[in-house]
Amino acid sequence: MAINTTLNTANSAYFNKQFYDKKLLETAKTRLVHASFGQKRSIPRHGGKRVEFRKYNLFTPDVDALTLVEGVTPEGQSLSQSDVEAEVSQYGAYVEVSDLLDLTAYDEVLADSAELLGEQLGTVIEWVTRDAMCATTNVQYANGKEDRNELDGDCVLTVDEIRKAVRTLKKNKARMFTTAIDGSVRRPHFVCICSPDATYDLQNDPLWQDVSKYSNAEQIYSGEIGRLFGVVFVESTEAKVYHQTIWNLTRQSANSTTNTIPLRNAPTPEQLKYLSTPGNFVYIAGAELTITGFNATTNTLTVAENVTYSLNAAVYTDDAGAITTNYRERDVHATLVFGADAYGVIDVDGSGTMETIIKPHGSEGSGDPLNQRATVGAKVAAYAAKILNPLWIVRIEHAVSE
Repeated sequence: MAINTTLNTANSAYFNKQFYDKKLLETAKTRLVHASFGQKRSIPRHGGKRVEFRKYNLFTPDVDALTLVEGVTPEGQSLSQSDVEAEVSQYGAYVEVSDLLDLTAYDEVLADSAELLGEQLGTVIEWVTRDAMCATTNVQYANGKEDRNELDGDCVLTVDEIRKAVRTLKKNKARMFTTAIDGSVRRPHFVCICSPDATYDLQNDPLWQDVSKYSNAEQIYSGEIGRLFGVVFVESTEAKVYHQTIWNLTRQSANSTTNTIPLRNAPTPEQLKYLSTPGNFVYIAGAELTITGFNATTNTLTVAENVTYSLNAAVYTDDAGAITTNYRERDVHATLVFGADAYGVIDVDGSGTMETIIKPHGSEGSGDPLNQRATVGAKVAAYAAKILNPLWIVRIEHAVSE
């Protein structure tokens, strides 16, 4: 991965740009699992904010049309392409370093900052890619269930679920991977990205084949943990998990039917965003209520419908697994099984879009008259991920063992 470093004071003795770039690279790469297997495109300068992925459309098989008549040359066919566009976004963050740090600790702080920023930025890129992949409509619910909120404790990831996903990909004529990320040749395979919890359930199956038991030595992917039915499994701590967005309790009982609901517990930032979005839904005792507003000062929810509720009634969303107790829902994990060219990403390696930006003390000029502030930043200049062939990626939704 080519990484550019911005350094305003070129002769400063306290900076080694290759060292800091390496710090950013190493920590970011530990998170780049979902982003590693997509069809890659680079963003040229002055090329606009949108990237275009192209694919050839398959010819239609037609026995009559393809039957040759002796001595007669048939009409030729025309190649056609489908275009899939994605708009790129920028991601980045920085930290300030105080001049109170002594010079011996100064380099360590910069290195540690670059490491932390790389971890943060790599995780964000993983989330962006993962969420784009999970947008596939090719969904398989474990144990024959038909919806996410039917998934209970018996709906864990099994070998049979993997076999079903492989069957789906083969029927959809998904292409298999034949090379590793470094270009070395591998036996044809699909790729599965799963969470450590999903791995735990799969490894209880006697058919599981561990990496250490491969019959032939191969170049393995970073994070690869095994192979089963032509599927190579790669573990990611950032695999998608669908949590119940809202679960709270009413703070006081209503004397009459009302459309205001005081909540007992202050929401998290993610919950606050959901509660503050008009049109979202919550439930009380199975009744669906439409959110019209939320007062963060009084922690009070306003809904469109009048509702009667009691003290400590559960206020919740129905967007995860089966209900356990008091309307709490089980977490649902998403395991992705896919073929080559199922999705596309911006080539962070080749295009040099990931960079560290280090500005030493005094680089602000009159903005920092006492040379008190230095900053370490990390930025991805342009990134996007997009599904190219929806039928070539299967999202298996399942519960996990506790």
